[in-house]
Amino acid sequence: MSEMTTALAVLKANGFKITKQRREMLTYLAQYENHYIPVTQIDDHMRAIFPGMSHDTIYRNIKDFEQIGLVEQQTEGEQAHVKYQCDFEHRHHHHFICRNCGKVIELKMCPLDFFSDQLPNCQVEGHQFELYGLCEDCQENE
Repeated sequence: MSEMTTALAVLKANGFKITKQRREMLTYLAQYENHYIPVTQIDDHMRAIFPGMSHDTIYRNIKDFEQIGLVEQQTEGEQAHVKYQCDFEHRHHHHFICRNCGKVIELKMCPLDFFSDQLPNCQVEGHQFELYGLCEDCQENE
């Protein structure tokens, strides 16, 4: 099953209609599957194709996509960025993010296991872990 077919199945399984706007938004996000992109960039793209589409509708769809695991979100400064969730088999993962080109490399190992013995009698309900630096290509170009 292709990633887009899987994403559409996730939408449908969560009670969302598959509209041409949602399909277009997922197609656009999938082009950047290895990068976080600003939500404003998605908004610009969607409003260029669907001029009557409101900012609220676009942002609500992005929030819905995040809640059902189709996108991952992070905040850089005051601006929200999202990345298409391309690994539906391993939803829980972490990232290395290149500070130069923005490339995202998924890390399958979770560092929380390392800290669990330091948190006796605590229940962790969520976490984020990201590493930042230069990817191999950017190091070679310096």
